[in-house]
Amino acid sequence: MKTILITAGMLVLSNIFMTIAWYGHLKNLSSKPWIVAALVSWGIALFEYLLQVPANRIGSSVMSIPQLKILQESIALTVFIPISIFFLKEKITLDYILAMICILGAVFFIFRSKLFG
Repeated sequence: MKTILITAGMLVLSNIFMTIAWYGHLKNLSSKPWIVAALVSWGIALFEYLLQVPANRIGSSVMSIPQLKILQESIALTVFIPISIFFLKEKITLDYILAMICILGAVFFIFRSKLFG
């Protein structure tokens, strides 16, 4: 369980960098040429990879690749929603909530055998 928590924590941090790299330029660099936004995003994404790669290596010792992927996707959405609301000033919608329920369902099913043996 400790390995899964370490993996999840590193993936949360990785996804914060990823979300800012992917979408932050829309708010802060929209008046700049796209190449400037791409280079800044790549610089931010480096920190994402410095966390994501070791997280997946650590996690693969106790989880399957599909479990790692579903965990990462659920974390990505969990991180994306607050960043999109508070930083990008998007409004939360019923679709966000329904999407999160679907992702949580995927997490349940991919980890069901670990939860219930």
